[in-house]
Amino acid sequence: MDPRLVNIDLPILGLCYGLQLIAQITQGKVKPATCKEYGTTFVSIDKATGILRGLNKREKVWMSHGDTVYAPPPSFEIMAHSKNCPVAAFKHKKKPIYGLQWHPEVIHTKNGAKMLNNFIFEVCKCEANWKMEDIIEKMVKEIRSAVGEEKAIIGLSGGIDSSVATALAAKAIENKLTAVFVDHGFMREGEPEQVRKTFQKFKLNFEVAEAQERFMHKLKKIIDPEKKRKIIGEEFIRVFEEKANIIDASFLIQGTIYPDRIESGFSKNSKKIKSHHNVAGLPSKIKFKKILEPLRDLYKDEVRKVARMLGLPKKLVERQPFPGPGLAVRIIGEVNNEKNRIIKQADKIVREEIEKAKLDNKLWQYFAVLTDTKATGVKGDARAYGYVVAIRAAESREAMTANFAKIPYSILEKIATRITNEIPQVTRIVYDITHKPPATIEWE
Repeated sequence: MDPRLVNIDLPILGLCYGLQLIAQITQGKVKPATCKEYGTTFVSIDKATGILRGLNKREKVWMSHGDTVYAPPPSFEIMAHSKNCPVAAFKHKKKPIYGLQWHPEVIHTKNGAKMLNNFIFEVCKCEANWKMEDIIEKMVKEIRSAVGEEKAIIGLSGGIDSSVATALAAKAIENKLTAVFVDHGFMREGEPEQVRKTFQKFKLNFEVAEAQERFMHKLKKIIDPEKKRKIIGEEFIRVFEEKANIIDASFLIQGTIYPDRIESGFSKNSKKIKSHHNVAGLPSKIKFKKILEPLRDLYKDEVRKVARMLGLPKKLVERQPFPGPGLAVRIIGEVNNEKNRIIKQADKIVREEIEKAKLDNKLWQYFAVLTDTKATGVKGDARAYGYVVAIRAAESREAMTANFAKIPYSILEKIATRITNEIPQVTRIVYDITHKPPATIEWE
């Protein structure tokens, strides 16, 4: 950032890299950490003032950093430290400039909301006069203004993001909108039928593109997950272009949300974690006048709030997130028809047992992953050599961070027994106990 920004009198809050950046340009000491911190960390609060007003002496926070501030700049004072981070929070001695090494914006920082409230209302002196309804009106106007008298199509997967984007677009341009559900063959068992049933009741033009064979053909011999996502992203666009050409639509609307853009590295200096099919997975040449993304600045929990305000069905609002490329990115390595059948069966068993145990409302996501590893087993007193299936269950609020869920062993045992009994090609089940970070929620 421009170093002159720290010389103005506006309040500034640097989070994680932001704290390091402020320290770097004001002569603090920043260098790679001897011991990096990822996930839950406990910090000691040295000065409970300003942004840290009202906090406990020891706070549970969420860290994700490889560099560390080892000494504050001369004009700053330390507000908090951790075992491995001597400057976990600081403030300017005279100006309203603060920095936190941790992430207050994620649910895993216990009093993160209080810290942000302190900054917004105590330091910045803001007023709480904004309402969620304002953003709905803004997004509807934005779509209506962009499309004008022309036509648009929207990619509808049946997930919460694309469903909310569809509801907003229908509100904005009504019968000038056509919703296209692309059945690429990698949906969960029974899902294509459920999507058809749900959205054929809506007042919009609804079309299904049967594209199972073309997607499977495109993914033949593809192992690299980034290539998979990009191939799927391009093929989605080609299907949409074909549909748009038939109905003479100039615009494509997508349910892209903020975490999609963050993880895809949407700006030139951003680090790419993985290419979401609807962001970095898009081809460079597209036959649309423009792609509209009304939800581009929202997190998943905010999208759900909008969904409730728009009156969308409860089942749809609470549906667990599902990647656009579908089960293709839950099959590690090359995708084929046999693997696709195995993952659909395994995923169905996981969902059935989790929902039977009434754990679904407590979890962000729960699913099976078909790994590219095989292991020896024993079935019917005979040697068996089959696939290893991993189970992933995560707790989160906005998907930027996540905890692995502590599923009771009795439930995991039922899942493991059913998968190995009902799917002959599987011999072993493992449970993923990795937080995000350092992992992502999905495996690919």
